[in-house]
Amino acid sequence: MTQDLSLYRPNVGVVLFHGDGRVWLGRRMHTPGPYNWQFPQGGVDPGEELEAAARRELAEETGASSASLLGRTEGWVAYDFPQGHGGSKALRGWKGQKQVWFAFSFDGEDADFDLGAHPPPEFDAWRWAYLAEAAQLIVPFKRQAYEQVVEAFGVFAAAPSRKA
Repeated sequence: MTQDLSLYRPNVGVVLFHGDGRVWLGRRMHTPGPYNWQFPQGGVDPGEELEAAARRELAEETGASSASLLGRTEGWVAYDFPQGHGGSKALRGWKGQKQVWFAFSFDGEDADFDLGAHPPPEFDAWRWAYLAEAAQLIVPFKRQAYEQVVEAFGVFAAAPSRKA
């Protein structure tokens, strides 16, 4: 059975890799934990190329723009909004979001991150983490999509260190 993706809002997501293989995660503003960490993501403007949208969203949400393309997912990764989700996109009739994900290598310095560069800010904190952790830190309704992204970009990632 194929999914009707016309009911899903076009979106891009960005996994930004540090030189050591960890990834950038932002803590969603005004969102209680524990599932409040995510990658930069956002909508695609009409006529906008997907990679351009990903670079725009990265700059708007993190303040950083110095990044080199590593790869992207093939096709769309979709997720449904949960029952009763009152977000603005669901209220506009979308069933969920469909995303193309981009992996970028961060070419700048940590000081480049400015979460308030493009108000209103999406995140109130950020950190470097392991890609393998990401699916457990995201809101549960996005978890399956994040698992697909983790699988797609695992080749670029550092393995979490084991504590003795």
